[in-house]
Amino acid sequence: MSLIAELLIAALLVIGGLFGLVGSYGLVKLPDLMTRLHAPTKASTLGVGGVLLAAMAHALAQGSLSWHELLITLFLFLTAPITCNFIAKSWLARHATPADLPPTGSARQWATLDLSEAPTSPNLTPPPRPGRPS
Repeated sequence: MSLIAELLIAALLVIGGLFGLVGSYGLVKLPDLMTRLHAPTKASTLGVGGVLLAAMAHALAQGSLSWHELLITLFLFLTAPITCNFIAKSWLARHATPADLPPTGSARQWATLDLSEAPTSPNLTPPPRPGRPS
């Protein structure tokens, strides 16, 4: 293996480790859930992504191509923000009151379940009738 490939792999491992360390520190030291949520989300995405990219670079330097690491990285890039959004919305629904939240600019409140509101239906345009120009 060439020196450049080894340096690239080592740099990716160090970068992934640093992101993991910073994310772990943020998870422990930040004061509440909404601020703590940001640190492990970024750490899992960038830290684990850096380690997986190092594994892909090592496999490529050995002469083979590994797709497993790429698929795991893509899975993390897709699922970490969605999971973070679900956790944040559930926290908002349980702990925040409408007075705590900034205005949305419409008649509707934030996208949390409020059983005291009457259900609304979306305003849909009816489909064109057959034989009538649209």
